[in-house]
Amino acid sequence: MVALATDIAVHCRSVVKTYGSGSSAVTALRGIDLDVHPGELMMLVGPSGCGKTTLISVIAGILDHDTGDCKVFGNDLMAMGPRLRTRYRGQNIGFVFQAFNLLPTLTSAENVAIPLLINGVPRRKALARAEEMLELVSLSDKIRKLPAELSGGQQQRVAIARSLVHDPKLVVCDEPTSALDHETGHKVMELMRKLAVREDRALIIVTHDSRIFEFADRIARMDDGHVESVLEPEEMLRKK
Repeated sequence: MVALATDIAVHCRSVVKTYGSGSSAVTALRGIDLDVHPGELMMLVGPSGCGKTTLISVIAGILDHDTGDCKVFGNDLMAMGPRLRTRYRGQNIGFVFQAFNLLPTLTSAENVAIPLLINGVPRRKALARAEEMLELVSLSDKIRKLPAELSGGQQQRVAIARSLVHDPKLVVCDEPTSALDHETGHKVMELMRKLAVREDRALIIVTHDSRIFEFADRIARMDDGHVESVLEPEEMLRKK
């Protein structure tokens, strides 16, 4: 991990998020405190329903939280208007979704180019950059393939390339190895560490997969909407 003690990529204090209201209200986050540093790969672990996906959705500005403070590289996304927030996410945040979310009628290069096209990059330049990213993830021979023509591991690598093509400051991943076998999952995580972890970027991964804990710098254990502890990978594996 490369980070200065005073640098904070993600700063959450007393973050609360509730779905619904009245008797049907469900509180997903119950006062979250968490800091993530630039140059860090932070994993969020815990049982299903403990608030992991809700937390990364709040951090990434997809969901509003009810109370508390949440900043990304010093920016309060909830204080932004909808248009400014969308622009900030499009320029500064990359997403790797559990189901990959590749568009089935687009080629690998076209899927990877989407963040650039959204940001107004000309199509030819966006596709050229997308092809460069696909080469970095060892898919230069799959540039014109559709998602259905790719294996699960290849689709995941396309999703990783798409998350990084616009050079975001923060990358958030939801269960990036859950559908992959052990060997492919390790290759994906090696790729994520190689391409996504650097001094001016942070990476947050939600996972149930203890096989990839070794790739983390720190691991935040969540339960019932709280961050219960933040551990080094070796400590986490000892407590399994």
